[in-house]
Amino acid sequence: MDTIDTLFANNRAWASEMTAADPDYFRKLVAQQKPHYLWIGCSDSRVPANQIVGLEPGNVFVHRNIANVVVHTDLNCLSVIQYAVEVLEVEHIIVCGHDHCGGIHAAMELTDRGLIDNWLRHLRDLYAKHRDILDPISDSEERLDQFCQLNVVEQVYNVCHSGIVQRAWRRGQRLFVHGVFYRLEDGLLHDLAVCVDSADKIDNLYRTFDAAR
Repeated sequence: MDTIDTLFANNRAWASEMTAADPDYFRKLVAQQKPHYLWIGCSDSRVPANQIVGLEPGNVFVHRNIANVVVHTDLNCLSVIQYAVEVLEVEHIIVCGHDHCGGIHAAMELTDRGLIDNWLRHLRDLYAKHRDILDPISDSEERLDQFCQLNVVEQVYNVCHSGIVQRAWRRGQRLFVHGVFYRLEDGLLHDLAVCVDSADKIDNLYRTFDAAR
């Protein structure tokens, strides 16, 4: 059985491999916190952000939680978005969902799961919003897949509804918010064709400050 010692051994081997290939690797990494991307993804261990987009550390700022949910009361997520947008000045925010998502699946079950039900409630509210689309899908795997994708689109707009993003647009900052979907079966990312780059593309109800003028 693997233990924490295995991780330390793996770390030493990886660090040696990096410095063997480039003796200055870590020195350069110290000064490389200038990513163009903020990745908001699922905590699922099968969806590692840097690896699936083929980028080295320092190129992607990452926030992950169960089912890649963006909630206006989640100060952790909002703090990450604010730092990424206002300090790192990322140009792209990517919301990435994936198939076979355990969080989405749990939200679709009528089971008492304790504390996590408070988080899953956001997803259940979303299911209720799209019940007319989801309920008619008889195949449970297809319904789950569709719900996972609808969740990504919803979270893209939740990102855009934040005052952080709208203030960035108001001051003329170049910022795009994208929705993408990762398939575990083949390891490929799919563009969900949702990309928002201005407050003009969101409902007036959610437009804040003078962005709505």
